[in-house]
Order: sequence, then C-alpha cells, then structure tokens
Amino acid sequence: RRFPQVSVIVPARNEERYIARCLDSLLGQDYPSFEKIAINDSSTDRTGEIMKAYAANDLRVIHIDASPKPEGWTGKNWACYQGYLRARGELLMFTDADSKHLPSAMSFAVGHIVSENLEALTAVPRLICNDFWTKMTMPVLATFLHTRFSPIRVNDPNTKTGYFFGSFFLITRSTYEAIGTHEGVKEELVEDGALGGKVKAGKFRMKMVRGESQIDAVWARDLHTLWQGLRRFMIPVYYQDKADAYMMVVAVFFILFAPFVSLPYLLVANLVGNLSST
Repeated sequence: RRFPQVSVIVPARNEERYIARCLDSLLGQDYPSFEKIAINDSSTDRTGEIMKAYAANDLRVIHIDASPKPEGWTGKNWACYQGYLRARGELLMFTDADSKHLPSAMSFAVGHIVSENLEALTAVPRLICNDFWTKMTMPVLATFLHTRFSPIRVNDPNTKTGYFFGSFFLITRSTYEAIGTHEGVKEELVEDGALGGKVKAGKFRMKMVRGESQIDAVWARDLHTLWQGLRRFMIPVYYQDKADAYMMVVAVFFILFAPFVSLPYLLVANLVGNLSST
C-alpha cells in the first residue's frame, strides 16, 4: 500500500497556551509519512520559541518565522501561503494551533481521500467551550453552521455550498494550486470557508465528514476572542446575505442579553405577585 506524503501546515500567532499540545498530537499520528510545517505569524509571546524547540528535537518539524505580510493579505492567509511554499507533500493538511488530534486523525482523513478518490476533505471538529460566554453562544453558532454548511449540503454535487473547517482540512496539492492557493483568498477573513467554496465551484471532488471523535478545536477563549470569532463569520455573511446576518445578530442578542434585560421585570413581577397573594 502506498502512503502519500502529507505536509501539515500549522499557522500560529500568540498561541503559547495551545501550540505544544497541538504539535504533540500531530507528532503522535500513526500515519507513516508526513512532515509538519509550523509558521510563527508575528507572535509577541513564546509561540516562536516553542516551535523552534520542537524543530530542533524532531526532523519532521520545520519552523518558519513568517515574513511581514504584503499589502492586501491577512496575516493567517500569508502564514499559510508561506507554509505551502516550503511543503513537499502531495497532500496538504491545514489545521489551527489550538486544535488537538487523535493519533488516528491523519490516517482517518487520508483513508477517505484515497478510498473515495477525493480531492479535498474537511472534518467537523468537536468544539471546546472554555468560558461562560462561548457556552452561551455555541447553540447559535452550531445552528448557523449546520443549517448553512451541513455535510448534506456540502457533499451534494448539485448544490453550490462548499466549506472547510479551519481546524482540519486536507487537499491535494494540485487542487490547492488550481484554485489559486491562499493567494486566491488573501483578503478573506474566513479564508477556510472561502477556499472550500472555490473547491466546490471548481467541481472538484470534496467531502465533509463528522470528525468529533478525531479532532478537538477551541472555539474561543474569552469574550474578546469570542467577539473576534463572531465578527469573522458575520462580515462575509453580511456581504452574501444581509437578511441572514441580521437574523444571526438578533439571535445572539436574545441568547446573550435578553435574559439580563428581562430579569428586573421578572423580579418585580414576582414581588408584586407575592404581595398580591398575601
């Protein structure tokens, strides 16, 4: 059996809390042929140092300090592109620095690619919520993702829906180059979704699978990163469909703030009710 070489591309900016866990889980893969390219995207914490230490101890790890991004690029897209330029594999696997992979994750994904003759595959991760606000908004996010970018829609060749989860997607080098690499989406805030859309528009064979048993991904760490994550989704949704964007804002408002707005009224109503009964 032939095992195509996989180049794992991991961009990271200020991920000292998670990067070691991610790299350890990738180095522990049971797949026999891969390299790992870790790109330090202008971090101001110890992310770059941690990457360098891993590269010094394991020849499978290549460390890159991304050069300053050119005008018109977002930072993550430029970091991914820098990783691609150093990659040697015929399969490119992109993942986020705050993800964690079971030892079988890479074999699981490559197995689908090879056995089903696919050109791209993405896996739905198990989303980890570490703080109160993220847990509150997760129902809205999950509903939005599963209605707009469900495996049923993505896997149906008759729909235009294409999407990648940034925490895990695998694509052949030839397909990645055919859709223009990350350079083709260099200004996109939700670059993974945009790449998936280009793969689907190009009529390449792609598939979305359930990967909750293989990959963990941290959705947000606090209120600030939660807002940044929601903003990444809302901006492209607004430009594609303003009605959907407004509905999502209303839904988030009711889940996050409506209980607190209505609490004083409920307390007063309860007090009045108690007084009336006495």
